[in-house]
Amino acid sequence: MKIKYALVTGGSRGIGKAIAKQIAKDLGYHILITYLNNDEAAAQTKAEIEAETDASCETLKFDVANRNETQNVLENWQEDHPDSIIEVIVNNAGVTHDGLFMAMSENDWDQVINTSVQGFYNITKPLITPMIRQRFGRVINIVSVSGVKGTAGQTNYSAAKAAIIGATKALAKEIAKRKVTVNAVAPGFINSDMTQDLDEKELKKIIPANRFGEAQEVADLVSFLASKKANYITGEVININGGLH
Repeated sequence: MKIKYALVTGGSRGIGKAIAKQIAKDLGYHILITYLNNDEAAAQTKAEIEAETDASCETLKFDVANRNETQNVLENWQEDHPDSIIEVIVNNAGVTHDGLFMAMSENDWDQVINTSVQGFYNITKPLITPMIRQRFGRVINIVSVSGVKGTAGQTNYSAAKAAIIGATKALAKEIAKRKVTVNAVAPGFINSDMTQDLDEKELKKIIPANRFGEAQEVADLVSFLASKKANYITGEVININGGLH
């Protein structure tokens, strides 16, 4: 029997960390987290998962936007783990470089698009075939309220997340018969590193729930979608935003 893993990109901090820990707790998957820079945070997340659950955790340091690097890391991991399979993919890695479109640099556009959109392809493409062959798998894409409704000052981020929403719906239709589900989770304002510089007091006024969400709330939803309880849910974009539409 194959040893089963869940892979969470951008899993060393914030929402990704919460997701990795919750999937390990709820579903018993061994965990792979990818990260780009923060060695200390990755090591801390690994230690917490292994201390708090029965799962093992491995950290993989690479840039999901870099196709060759991603391919090499995943191939090497699979060669080192011939009796293992990645059964759950959580495409969580993302960056923001906010600003008005008229003043947006090419780098700010490219980095945001490449991390989310190319990252989705680079991670999911090589891992989807084993899921299809075994007739079970989960692909869960973390998008954003910005990708659903658009946010001024985030044209790049809104475009990137909207692209992944379209990919989610299309891929879900392609592979549903193989019992592999593909869904997207669209958080609103969640307390995390990405929102720490925002004016929470002012922004709460436009959120019907009158608060920012917590990473744990997103993690609980993702863990459910990764479970067999969600077998009949695919191609969906589930908003978790306190009523912000």
